[in-house]
Amino acid sequence: MTTTNEQSLSRLSIPADKKTRRKAGPVVAIVLVLLALLAGVYVFMHTRKGDRAPIPAKTAAAVHAVEPAKPTDAVLTVSGYVIPRERIEISPRFQGTVKSISIKKGDKVKKDQVLVQLEDDEYRARLLQAQGQLSLAEANLTNAEANLKRQLELTANNVDSARARDDAQRTRDAAVAEVTVAKGQIALAQTYLDWCTIRAPIDGTILEKLVNPNELVVPVSFGTGRGPSTAFLAMADLNDLQVEVDLNEADLSKVRLNQRCRITPEAFADKIYQGHVAEIAPEANRSKGTLQVKVQVEKPDEFLTPELTGKVDFLK
Repeated sequence: MTTTNEQSLSRLSIPADKKTRRKAGPVVAIVLVLLALLAGVYVFMHTRKGDRAPIPAKTAAAVHAVEPAKPTDAVLTVSGYVIPRERIEISPRFQGTVKSISIKKGDKVKKDQVLVQLEDDEYRARLLQAQGQLSLAEANLTNAEANLKRQLELTANNVDSARARDDAQRTRDAAVAEVTVAKGQIALAQTYLDWCTIRAPIDGTILEKLVNPNELVVPVSFGTGRGPSTAFLAMADLNDLQVEVDLNEADLSKVRLNQRCRITPEAFADKIYQGHVAEIAPEANRSKGTLQVKVQVEKPDEFLTPELTGKVDFLK
């Protein structure tokens, strides 16, 4: 029985010469590819590290440098806007047409320099007419004075009546009045003629130019920056600047007239200007809960431009 089983098992077993070995080629190839990828990643990472330039010693030191301490002499810091102390808006004295304009925005002008010339033909004609009326009045006056002189002599010699003398006196007085009226007409015509030439009232800079030749202009209506205006030029002295701030009413106790201030424009943080409190408004703004304060800039330069934002330190 045992012999029979052994023979059956021997027939089921695979002969040693027919067994096939598992090939190891694909496994080795995969391992080699993985090693090559790892080597490539290693080389790439070390190359990137080598490309990074070392930080210069000066820059590294700057990174770790401690910012200087800010001044502690300010009791209050508020932002405001740079404004000219006086902004002058120029309009004609009467309705007219622009004949020529000799300036543009940004020009620096001197006092009494001609800015705008209006059409003046009508006023030249009026002046000529008034001069003619004066000549006529002066001729009438000369005749009236001669007639009065004769009447005085005739009356003194009882040749003519006192009434004739009085009439001659009235005629002479009327002639004097006519001369005065004619001189007034000349002065009026000359005034209008002078108003046709608009000159700079101060030394300054043109801030706005709103008209061109051949345009109709009319007199100014009150309001300027706070309401309607028909001004066609605006100018200011940019050597006389202030910073206008709205001060919270809770900080009012920290500010006083003539208090020293330090001004720093936002546009030029490295620029520092000295100043003082020049004006404190007598009335607060109820809706905003603020009080307007103006700080005079003592030595402004070309870097300070109207309407720039400026920071004001009120000093102790």
